[in-house]
Amino acid sequence: MVKHKQLGTKVSAIVLSTMIFLSPFMTMTTNRVLAASEPTVTEVGQEILTSGAILKKYVWKSIRNNKEITTNGNVVEVDLTNPLVKLDVMSGTNNQFTKKQSVLGMTKETGAVAGINGDFYNTQAEGVPMGPEIANGQLMATPPYLPGFYTFALSKDNIPIVDLFTFQGHVMAKDGAQFTLGGINKTYYWFEPNDEHSHIDAMFMYTNAWGQSDRSNDGTTVPTEVLVQNGIIKQIAENTIIDMIAPADGYILRASGLAADFVMKHLKVGDPLIADYQVLPQDSSKTYDTTKFKMMIGGHTIMVDEGQPTEFSREVASLCCTRSRTAIGYSKDQKYAYLITVDNAGDSKGLTMTELQQFMIKVGVWKGMNLDGGGSTQMAARPLGEVSPIVANKLETGVQRKVVNGVGVYSLAPKGQVKGLFIQAPTMLFVNEKAALGVRGYDEYYNPIEATEKVPATWSVSNDAGSFTDNIFTPNKPGIAQVNASSGTGKQTVSIEVAGRDQIASLKINMPNMVLSQGGSYNLPVIATTKTGKTREIPAESIQWEVLGMKAEVKQGVLTVNDLAGASQAQVIARYDGYSTMLTIGIGKDQVWYDLDKTDVMTMAKGKPDSVGSSVYIKQDATKNHYLELNYDFTQGTGTKWAYADLDAGIQIEGQPQFMKLRVNGDESLNALKTEIRDSAGGVFYVELAPILNWKGWRTVSEDLSNYNFKYPITVRSVYVVSEEIGQDERAAKGKVEIDDITFTYKSPLSIPSKNAVNLTINKTAVSVNGKNMVLEQAPVIVQGNTLIPIRFVTDALGGTVRWDEKERKVTVIRGDKLIDLWIDHPDLIINGQRVTAEVAPKIMSNVTVVPLRVLSENLGWKVTWDEKTQQITLQ
Repeated sequence: MVKHKQLGTKVSAIVLSTMIFLSPFMTMTTNRVLAASEPTVTEVGQEILTSGAILKKYVWKSIRNNKEITTNGNVVEVDLTNPLVKLDVMSGTNNQFTKKQSVLGMTKETGAVAGINGDFYNTQAEGVPMGPEIANGQLMATPPYLPGFYTFALSKDNIPIVDLFTFQGHVMAKDGAQFTLGGINKTYYWFEPNDEHSHIDAMFMYTNAWGQSDRSNDGTTVPTEVLVQNGIIKQIAENTIIDMIAPADGYILRASGLAADFVMKHLKVGDPLIADYQVLPQDSSKTYDTTKFKMMIGGHTIMVDEGQPTEFSREVASLCCTRSRTAIGYSKDQKYAYLITVDNAGDSKGLTMTELQQFMIKVGVWKGMNLDGGGSTQMAARPLGEVSPIVANKLETGVQRKVVNGVGVYSLAPKGQVKGLFIQAPTMLFVNEKAALGVRGYDEYYNPIEATEKVPATWSVSNDAGSFTDNIFTPNKPGIAQVNASSGTGKQTVSIEVAGRDQIASLKINMPNMVLSQGGSYNLPVIATTKTGKTREIPAESIQWEVLGMKAEVKQGVLTVNDLAGASQAQVIARYDGYSTMLTIGIGKDQVWYDLDKTDVMTMAKGKPDSVGSSVYIKQDATKNHYLELNYDFTQGTGTKWAYADLDAGIQIEGQPQFMKLRVNGDESLNALKTEIRDSAGGVFYVELAPILNWKGWRTVSEDLSNYNFKYPITVRSVYVVSEEIGQDERAAKGKVEIDDITFTYKSPLSIPSKNAVNLTINKTAVSVNGKNMVLEQAPVIVQGNTLIPIRFVTDALGGTVRWDEKERKVTVIRGDKLIDLWIDHPDLIINGQRVTAEVAPKIMSNVTVVPLRVLSENLGWKVTWDEKTQQITLQ
């Protein structure tokens, strides 16, 4: 078996498309299920990328641990019989190894319309593929002498091949002496099963595809190098390197041990040197002409053969668990190639290797293998009519990892006649929101019309629903705006929902568990959901704000707290087109617990297991602020690894804090940052502060401690960096994280208005509130089975405040954390941003506004009881 700890070979899996995002240009096929039995793979949409290539979207469903899970999948289906499309290999940057690049970067650089990541590679080495590579018909790397590493290739006739390949080659000196070549453009690895180093006593060839002058020097062997140009030896460097990249018309041989002895004995500057080599199938009965292969890319284990799951050709224990995955294969008739990714998305973190086999079969693979995955999983695709590709998957780590190579899809089509137009417009706008609309086109080969001036559009809107300034659309009323664009003979219409008050089903300020601090600033996103189910954040400039209970202001959606003196809680009201919602917020109190400028909390370093290196230092920045530096070294040992900053275990945290906050200077290591907290009952809690350290620079991270069932008081035992065993080779093994100002925030309890006991009788003005008699200006009446009472009663008896808007003919009631809007003669009420329909609308009777009692009182927290005999209503 390969020693992955030495190889650093990435044995994870690949991330696919972020979510099932269905653009308006996809054909919806939500009811098409490819298999009736469990698990199921359902095609949910497809989009043409170019002539001969289609991006298909799938959802995988299966049962794990008695729970149904879903995972997203993307498949680029390429018609190998279509002369207008081709598959090829993309390599690093500028088609060179050792210069890794993201899949999106390679796709853009090479002009591909789609691409996925490719071969596995030693993450601790220079960045070259483990397996062979032929790109644009040129041999760039050869297979390793390792069992079970499969390869995908296309023959000269575009016939797909998934098979095992090997390498044979030698150099012959002028005197006829020969020495075996170990391979071309290969990094060091270990032969199996004896763990022999590949470069000991060996000779390897390096071409200009190897993009650096250091050729696989890991310290195990001493290189002697030979520069050859046009078949003539130009330079021999004994026990050292030739400090250059190999020339385009030659190569450099790297020799060590017995190979170096051969060089010094048989090779001389000025002599001719013959290099003879070829890539061969491992099965000698097969007669592939690899010299005429169009492309070839290495992978890992075979997954599917003859449309069935097959025994893995490589160890897959290190590829365990559910991860993002990448694979490639072809159809039974050899007409289609499939570029596949499955996602760390939905209910699942991807698929297992055996589940991937099933997915491949269900989308049409007859024979196929897996490619690199996990954090490397990337798919790029050019949307129909767009000039540039985009990332088409949800990245497992949130970062576009730089990888060694990938498989690209290329259009060979000429420019054609315009076939279609797309209006680029949001599906929902708000009144008076300005939106820049665009139009893009594609030709008969489904390639974009690249120059925007070639598709100038004339814009119009039906029903006077708005206006245009050039391509800027401003809707002026709620409803459906039919926007039209025309360019030459092409025309397109799109419907844009313009949401006004009557179109909104709910409105909320999306800041759960917010706690206010003096001088703090807080983003207040306001989310609207329409009656048609569309959900979107309302632009900040479209919101009217009101703040109650504290001195503060909201500008462009940001709440700035100026003064909290005397405040016990605060309320923020957001209004759009007369539709209101309110958020009641507790006042928080911050207590900085760990501040190295003011406190002395003993901090010690600890690594786990013992082979982990860990150290802590107190550092000072340019402003003389002191902070903690936690260094870690995970290069030794196996399994999950931890580096701790252990804190004084005797210090208990006061009270019951709701939030824990700290400033962190990340290192982009992709490791996790956690804290260990113990409670008074001896419970141990591992609280995740940052699941992925994917940033550099100082950032405040926080965790809501109310999510944990602590028995207070609590103790913070440590803050630590952890690298989980799965996917460890995808994260930095060494680094440092800086920590400052560990703060706990305490939330003031929200006040709850007291409930009065109220008795009132239909058609009588006399009422009793807590045993005290009062007289109403209008007696309660029953209309259509609903009791209506004067709105002033809400203020006097129920303890709320009432506002009247004459222009809107609207009543607003505020009591505690509830805000209710009612419109005269309109049955819809808005209760804390949620639309509710009453059986009877508010009315004006005898110049007095009356409102439905039950819907109002129950939403304000009262229980309403009715005595039919006495016609008496009781509120409790």
